[in-house]
Amino acid sequence: MALSTAPGKRVTACRLPHPQQGFAYVWALMLVLIMGIYLAQVGEAWQNRIQRSKEEELMRVGNEIRLAIKQYSEQNSTAGLQYPKTLQDLVQDPRVPFPRRYLRKAYKDPITGGDWLMIGGPGGGFMGVQSPSLQKPLKNDQFIQENASFKDAKSYQDWRFAHWPNQGGGRK
Repeated sequence: MALSTAPGKRVTACRLPHPQQGFAYVWALMLVLIMGIYLAQVGEAWQNRIQRSKEEELMRVGNEIRLAIKQYSEQNSTAGLQYPKTLQDLVQDPRVPFPRRYLRKAYKDPITGGDWLMIGGPGGGFMGVQSPSLQKPLKNDQFIQENASFKDAKSYQDWRFAHWPNQGGGRK
């Protein structure tokens, strides 16, 4: 609808907005907000699931390494307690000319994907491993006897998988 005020000039009439204009836009924004909140919760749950999986792998591999160190150190007890120098020594014992394996492979730390921190032992070897991660563990209770010292640990670095001499594997 066009109004004429002077020759050659046209003025258009303005429509007043209806009360429902912009309603769909507000609903779309609300939908995006709600979807964002749910996706954040799904992401957090997924991250927790991944971390729990890494924790289980850390427990399995750490306990396997502890047992391998125990077997390695007790193998030649006549020569005194000897600890491995590297993880590779647990894969192939360098003290004998034939294949003797305590580990299937030299595992990496499941939490960081990198190398372990070694817990030094007598004679220059190592008596255990621990993760270098300072991340707080999700699991903080109900550990098996060998891992009882992990209760209420502040970080994965506090989870030490070591064969302590004369203590059966667990630190007390």
